[in-house]
Amino acid sequence: MPRKSRIDAAGALHHVMVRGIERRTVFRSDADRNHFLERLGEILRETKTTCYAWSLIPNHFHLLLRTGPVPISTVMRRLLTGYALWYNRRYRRHGHLFQNRFKSILCQEDSYLLELVRYIHLNPIRAGLVGDLDELGGYAYCGHGVVMGKVKKPWQDTGSVLGMFGEKLGAARRAYRAFVEEGIAQGKRQDLTGGGLLRSAGGWEGVKALREEKVYQRNDERILGDGDFVGRVLASAEEAMEKR
Repeated sequence: MPRKSRIDAAGALHHVMVRGIERRTVFRSDADRNHFLERLGEILRETKTTCYAWSLIPNHFHLLLRTGPVPISTVMRRLLTGYALWYNRRYRRHGHLFQNRFKSILCQEDSYLLELVRYIHLNPIRAGLVGDLDELGGYAYCGHGVVMGKVKKPWQDTGSVLGMFGEKLGAARRAYRAFVEEGIAQGKRQDLTGGGLLRSAGGWEGVKALREEKVYQRNDERILGDGDFVGRVLASAEEAMEKR
């Protein structure tokens, strides 16, 4: 079955997930991670793409991005191609570094922005790279420390995230930290990374409840949101394709 084309538009919110080919390591050292982040920051500035959350794991990474005038496919192509060429030269290797196609999910902002920020920033704890939230706050390869003011990455938009927790910086950071801490016990959430209706309904129990109530929602594996949101996005995408 052929893969569907990506859905994108200026201002769209995307959860991007990229894995190494055959789940192999793509960050062997801090030098690799630092180079990747420098490249990411440069591309975000040049393309006017906003980043709300990110985390680097040895064999994959997550980004939460809002596209500007440049399509998400162009942004990611520049990032992945440039880093892969640098990595292959550094380690004298050949061939693909990443899986052939990165995964991006267009997300309903009101319902999922903060949930995704929390989920992405807790990845190093779930992966065992850090032991607890205090250690995560100083971890250099995740956006949580940037939000907490302990890591400096000027290309990450922390103001928009903290603004949802309060007007005063200190109080907002404390509220944000408490929110993230509540998510530790949730573990890996398939409703944020799975596919279609299963994801948007919050799992099989959610799907079952909808069916029992005879509620049928439109769904698409490329979109994270309720049925109305999915319908609007698809209608907009079809209109854009017709114009093109």
